[in-house]
Amino acid sequence: MKQNLRALGLALATAGVVGSAATMAQAEDVQKGGTAVIHMISEQRILNPALRASTGVYNITGKIMEPLIDKSYEGYVPVLATEWSSTDDGLHITLKLREGVNWHDGKPFTCDDVAFSAIELWKKLLNYSSALQANLETVDCPDPHTAVFNYSKPMPMELFLAAMPDLGHPVPKHLYEGTDILKNKYNTAPVGTGPFKFVEYERGQYVMAVKNEDYWRKGYPYLDRIVWRFIKDKSAAAAALEAGEVQESGFIGVSMADVERLSKDDRFDVGTQGYENNVAHSTVEFNHRNPILADLKVRQAMYHGLDIDYAIKTIMRGYAKPGRGPIPSADTANYTDDVPTYAYDPELAKKMLDEAGYPVKEDGYRFHLRHRPAPWGEYTQLWAEYYAQAMKEIGIDVEILTNDAPGFLNGVYRDHDFDTANGWHQFRSDPAVSTMVWLRSGQPEGTPWTNQFGWKDEVMDQMIDDAASELDPAKRAEMYHAIQRREMEELPVIFAIEHPFISVTSKKLHNHHNTPRWNSSSWYDLWIEQ
Repeated sequence: MKQNLRALGLALATAGVVGSAATMAQAEDVQKGGTAVIHMISEQRILNPALRASTGVYNITGKIMEPLIDKSYEGYVPVLATEWSSTDDGLHITLKLREGVNWHDGKPFTCDDVAFSAIELWKKLLNYSSALQANLETVDCPDPHTAVFNYSKPMPMELFLAAMPDLGHPVPKHLYEGTDILKNKYNTAPVGTGPFKFVEYERGQYVMAVKNEDYWRKGYPYLDRIVWRFIKDKSAAAAALEAGEVQESGFIGVSMADVERLSKDDRFDVGTQGYENNVAHSTVEFNHRNPILADLKVRQAMYHGLDIDYAIKTIMRGYAKPGRGPIPSADTANYTDDVPTYAYDPELAKKMLDEAGYPVKEDGYRFHLRHRPAPWGEYTQLWAEYYAQAMKEIGIDVEILTNDAPGFLNGVYRDHDFDTANGWHQFRSDPAVSTMVWLRSGQPEGTPWTNQFGWKDEVMDQMIDDAASELDPAKRAEMYHAIQRREMEELPVIFAIEHPFISVTSKKLHNHHNTPRWNSSSWYDLWIEQ
């Protein structure tokens, strides 16, 4: 079995590398036109990356709305910002903005759009960004193509750059100013500056965008159209790939069995390339408003009841590793494995639950929990089913509440109608970009993928704030090591399994997965073989 798992990992990695080399070799034979059809597992009904940071949003709207700065394999690259600099004290960051760029409705893109977006959306409403930009005071516009970000505490330049690809999408001020931003119609019909223009959103069916003939990158995009099809059934998605009806399924959108099978099919590139900026953790999230789960000893016991190695082998087919807290090993600068761990030991778990005052009752259980799994794909559902099974073995009854994406997001992060939940947390370049909001208290009420769990630790809050404004990278790393250790001690969330994402891509698509956040990027250079 171990040999097969290693072979799968090698096959996936090799397929990704070979596919990339093939597309680069054929760059001189670009064919213009055509339609790319992309599989989406679920829909979130929001298509504004300045309002909701989510792979489901980026996968679509990243082609329509552009960030100020993106990331390539060579480093950070200019998009709507062409230059950037910081004062020595880290209190002022200046961006030079690209000239000659128009919004899709023909209005010019200027600093006013950036200033409005940063203050009214990124700072106040955008999940992840609200904590990141907490110390942002103003954005000045000395001219239409210069933006100066002013902070009350230092903003490390490395952190600002790491955040911009995901948390730096401007919106057109003229379409949002004076409106109820959360209810603005352009949240589901986005107007951007990108290579593709929004056309249509058919609920439950598809989103369509067409070529932007006025795109600032002259000669691009190559494609005429992109269609994102919502296909919940994993077998149906795999069948659509094989039939040529869909050209790509990302973020492990088909079953791991189909991933393994299609990796042996010469028509597809299968691999993890293009996700280096998007490593994820499979989680167990606790509602600390439940007094049982507010007991640290109970959470520790539950962790001891999880056989992480078994879950990795059976659910992820070996293509993962145990988590060690909120920071993944992929972040080599800020990760440490010098943390408390919780080995699989169901007998110890039972003993700890007895000691915590939760013996087995007449019905055969210690207590009952309502659990919401995220509908992000096969492995999130399988992880929920394994979790429920593992808890049953130590005397905890878990009822699984199935839901669509809005039901999950509302049930967990808005209504707090759950005891435990699971999904995945995606790491984005730097701990302060998307990770610390899972642990920092005071996040805007109802904001998805933030600390809406009723957990507050003033020591952790201060540690997070201090690390976010530390300009010395070495000192920052030590501070994040300490945060990682404290999270593993207090267990507000279990970051159980660290894993990459996997794409299955038709070889008819060229220039695919050529950046470390490809599925979230603009695809201006993507082309399809006719």
